[in-house]
Order: sequence, then C-alpha cells, then structure tokens
Amino acid sequence: MVGWINSGGAVMWLILGCGFIALVIFLERLFHLHRAQIKIDDFLNGIIINLTRGNDLEAISICDQTPGPAAHLVRTALLHRNDSKDEMIKAVQQAGIREIPRLERHTNLLITLAQVLPMLGLLGTVLGLLSILTAMQAGSPLAEIGTLTGGLWKALLTTAAGLITGIPAYAGYHFLISRVESIALDMEQTAGEIIYFLSHPSTGERHEP
Repeated sequence: MVGWINSGGAVMWLILGCGFIALVIFLERLFHLHRAQIKIDDFLNGIIINLTRGNDLEAISICDQTPGPAAHLVRTALLHRNDSKDEMIKAVQQAGIREIPRLERHTNLLITLAQVLPMLGLLGTVLGLLSILTAMQAGSPLAEIGTLTGGLWKALLTTAAGLITGIPAYAGYHFLISRVESIALDMEQTAGEIIYFLSHPSTGERHEP
C-alpha cells in the first residue's frame, strides 16, 4: 500500500491529505447534526405541560438542557412571550437565521474538497503522462521498462485515488445537507407551535400544522 502511495508521488499524498480532511469534517458534522436533531413532539409536550402549570423557569431550563437549534428557538420565544406577537415572531426568526449557518458550518469546505479531489487525480494523470512523454523524447533504452511504467502507475493511481476520495465526499456532503434541511423543518414546526401556544394560552393546546 505504501509503495502504491509513493508511486503516486506528491499528488497522491496531497489527495490523501485532502481526503482525510474531508473525512474529519464529515464525521464532526454528522455527530453535531445527530445531537441537534431531537424528538420534537416529546420536547414540545414537556415545555407546554410546564407552561400550563405555570412553571416558566422549568420550561426555560428544559430548553437550556436540550441540545439543538429547535430548543434555542423555543427559549427565545419564551423570553419574548410578554412582547407583542410580531416582536416575538421577529425574535424567533432572527434566532433561526443565526442557527442555520451553525448547522452548515464546514459543509462548504467539504463540497469544495469533493470537487477538487478528482481534479487532483487528473493532475496526477497529466504529470504521469508528461513523464512518459519526457522519457520517450529522451530516447533512453530503459524508458519503456522503467520510466514509462512509473509514469503509468502515477497516472492510474492518482486518478483512482481522486475518484475514491472525491465520490464519498460528494455523497457525504449531500447527506449532511439533507440532515440540515430536516432539522430546519423541525425548527420551523417547533417555532410555529410554540408561537401559536404562547399567542393562545387559554386553549392550552398545541397547534397541529
């Protein structure tokens, strides 16, 4: 394996380095998004039960102890429950706008790496072909056996490595974005329900969209 990597030259090491960075980003974002996605129904039921009983501080405490942006939006709504409905909605919307970039953090770098990795593989291919052409031009009797073989190895290995690392990185990016979109929908649902409840406290019921 090490011999194959060395045959790919500096470009191969660059591909492996970028691939490792992409893997770290994917795993870190996957863990973060997993923690951020909570059971919305159970969370909201707990909040509404406490609010109905007049335990506002307990409801805020639940928000503080619950990870994820949905809990932060509910906390924002609770802190602005004495404001007008428009002001409460505006505060929740601003909080949501701040949360989305946190969910998407480093994903732009991941998609950039996914796009660059195959091009690095192509670069290695070009450099390998150039070494072959150089050897042919030199007319060395050992060119076909040594230099040409090494150039072909470099061309093939770097191309394969670029695709092997780039395709999973591209798929991983879209998987993470789908998780972000799912959490964003949870945020929208949670914000709508808590605002409806706080605006209609006498009903004591959640608004089912």
